Amino acid sequence: MSEHERSRTMPAPPQTVFDQANDLDGLHHWLPQDLHVRAEVLPAVTVHEDSTGRDARALLQTDPEHLRIEWGTRDDSRYAGWLQVTDSGDGASEATIHLSFHDDEHTPADDDIDRTLDESLRHLADQVRLRTDTSG
Repeated sequence: MSEHERSRTMPAPPQTVFDQANDLDGLHHWLPQDLHVRAEVLPAVTVHEDSTGRDARALLQTDPEHLRIEWGTRDDSRYAGWLQVTDSGDGASEATIHLSFHDDEHTPADDDIDRTLDESLRHLADQVRLRTDTSG
């Protein structure tokens, strides 16, 4: 089993960050470039991975009251993850993303996972910045 967690301060209140992260039509803006999520009947989604050409049946659940998104594979327990947004004061927030891989045979290298999580959080921060620049 492999656990990975990264955090980043975001330039907006927690609700704004959560709303951006939770926008199903905009997930591709902050998820890793080779992953695409297609909603079915929520919480059911399909995740397409460009690098392998495979689709994976997954679940995506949101908890708006607690500013949390959780996901994982639907047919097995190969991986799971969550994104939690918290208030860090002064109109900013912190987004923490966590991944758990339960299948060592198909788990990417630790450095690759951490780099991808950092990139995803950077892209999310960029999207939040764009959202707040155009809405304000």
